[in-house]
Amino acid sequence: MTAVDIVLCVDVTASMTSIIETVKKGALGFHEQLAEAMAERDMDISRLRVKVLAFRDFSVDRDVIEQTDFLQLPGDKNRLAAFMARLKATGGGDVPESGLEALALAIRSPWSTGDGDLRKIIVMFTDASAHPLGHRKSVRARGYPESVPRSLDGLQDLWQGDDSPMGVGAKRLVLFTPEIGPWDEIADTWDKTVLVPSVAGTGLADVVMDEVIATLVRSM
Repeated sequence: MTAVDIVLCVDVTASMTSIIETVKKGALGFHEQLAEAMAERDMDISRLRVKVLAFRDFSVDRDVIEQTDFLQLPGDKNRLAAFMARLKATGGGDVPESGLEALALAIRSPWSTGDGDLRKIIVMFTDASAHPLGHRKSVRARGYPESVPRSLDGLQDLWQGDDSPMGVGAKRLVLFTPEIGPWDEIADTWDKTVLVPSVAGTGLADVVMDEVIATLVRSM
């Protein structure tokens, strides 16, 4: 039996309108879909917790980060539905967004601990590149998280260093992103990471939740 924690990092800038609606619908059926896919591989879920972390761009937007606590499914399905219904694709301004800040906050989530078979999975949905960490305009923005590293090397250490909140064997990072910086570099150099390419500027229209589920199951 496997206990699974999943953080869905979702770019909610204007270009992401189509995929946000897909993710909204898919997240509500996540428990059933994932359980069915795992059963086909003779794997069972003892507990599934899902956290949604929506992000925009600290350099131009307000209300950049919107997030839930970890919600246990299917019991907290209504709370998840209410949060997802409020998400709107707006803002973003220039092409790079604050995806790396969102990833840092996801890594620092209050993950499950203890013995047993645990999986801690972060899924990043974006059709854009990301501002470099330490970007002057972003860092100066009101509400910028102090816990975010100021470099990509610092973020990598947060992911896989000795003191990482993610641990060692239990973590996975699944990137539904363009094959451009910084995402391609992360896919090439970080452990336990897979990138499923999207086309920049298309709102990930080519990605469906079935592919998300399949990728997650393969990663486990």
